[in-house]
Amino acid sequence: MTQELPAELASDQLAALLCARLCHDLVSPVSALGAALSVLDDPASSDMHDDAMELVRESSRQAQAKLEFARLAFGAGGSAPATLDTRELQRLTEAMFSAVKPDIVWKVEAAGLEKAPSRLLLNLCIMGVDAAPRGGTVTVEATEAAGSTRIRIVSEGRRARIEEAAGVALDGQIPENGLDGRSIQPFYTGLIARNAGGRVSARADEDRVEFVALIDESAERAA
Repeated sequence: MTQELPAELASDQLAALLCARLCHDLVSPVSALGAALSVLDDPASSDMHDDAMELVRESSRQAQAKLEFARLAFGAGGSAPATLDTRELQRLTEAMFSAVKPDIVWKVEAAGLEKAPSRLLLNLCIMGVDAAPRGGTVTVEATEAAGSTRIRIVSEGRRARIEEAAGVALDGQIPENGLDGRSIQPFYTGLIARNAGGRVSARADEDRVEFVALIDESAERAA
């Protein structure tokens, strides 16, 4: 089962926009690495070398975490058919978002998830963190039963919200001002769910946003 892209969005545009999102996420740690190396190369800045080395370590850690996360969330990481250990998904998620304001609360009951639900969970975590820009908690849940997977992400915090363009894109529609490097990720998230024979929705209340995804894996395999 596949979900056709809207006529306004060709596959090469989807790839280009996802690449733009990935590059945006990597600019900060890579730029910090460059700045730190410039300090280390400057003999006149020897008194700042310890701080520069600490910046190198932290920026390298952030870049590695973002790349490992993106390899599975956006790319072909774990491309062989397999069930992915949710402890590894937790490690990737906590490393990716270690420096963000909301705290990640991991309540995943499933021991493992197949590729599509794993990728969907990671992308919903991105949306969950984006929905709580002023801090709070992002609770991550995933359960499996009778061949179906249910993923639930709840963002709670001051001014937690979902941008209108993100909600439209999640539903598989093109926002009024078109897709960009931010709204392409919600669009891709919804695409993952629909291509796996599932559905995903978002509901916003005061200071709370809930994302719910359902995938019937047995129905997808039968199709």
